[in-house]
Amino acid sequence: MGRLIVDAMNVIGSRPDGWWRDRPGAARRLVRALARLAAETGDEVTAVLDGRPVPGLGGDGDGAPVRVLYAERRGPNAADERIVALVRADAAPQTLRVATSDRELARRVRALGARVEGAGTLRDRLDALPAPSSRSS
Repeated sequence: MGRLIVDAMNVIGSRPDGWWRDRPGAARRLVRALARLAAETGDEVTAVLDGRPVPGLGGDGDGAPVRVLYAERRGPNAADERIVALVRADAAPQTLRVATSDRELARRVRALGARVEGAGTLRDRLDALPAPSSRSS
């Protein structure tokens, strides 16, 4: 079991799949995939998003399978600042992985003791997960 913090917009933006036409939908799809990852691996997963809260995702750690947090301000690198603050405040940052391909963010969280996983690597891991069950209850 690990702990993963995801630079959500960086991961979403790692593929030109039309995500920019529906940012809330792209965020929902990522969080659903991260929930499957958490269920499969037992990882504790936090996704940090820019912008306003996305309807249907909850926010700021409402107990869902994936803890969804939002940048605390607007503007460039706002989510990065929230991620750095999370790593800095953690009692055991060496047990954290941060998924991002943002070089400056990677440098900053490594300096605090966290490990970094590239956005493409995380996307590949998500793609390799079993498809969601279509069972109805």
